[in-house]
Amino acid sequence: MMISFFWIAAGLAAFGYFIGEGLKNFAQPETSLWKDDEEHPQFIKQKDLHRYLAIDKQDVEAFLQKYPDLPSTELNSNTYFPYKKLLEWLAKKEDF
Repeated sequence: MMISFFWIAAGLAAFGYFIGEGLKNFAQPETSLWKDDEEHPQFIKQKDLHRYLAIDKQDVEAFLQKYPDLPSTELNSNTYFPYKKLLEWLAKKEDF
């Protein structure tokens, strides 16, 4: 009988702990794992552009010369491509 009360008390303590931890984050829940903001960066570095365009690393320079209207931002002599604008540009491009 004493052992069953122990397990009931342990279960209630665990229940109280998890409810308390859940209530701490109730006002500001963690963001979903499936959000685009977490899966994709806001800006893509030029050296990583080949991954998002599914082309070879060697072909990136030729691609940039062929499509100079690709949305980009230059900062401290580094070129960055905004992810969402890049997707919109690719969706509008017919000859890509």
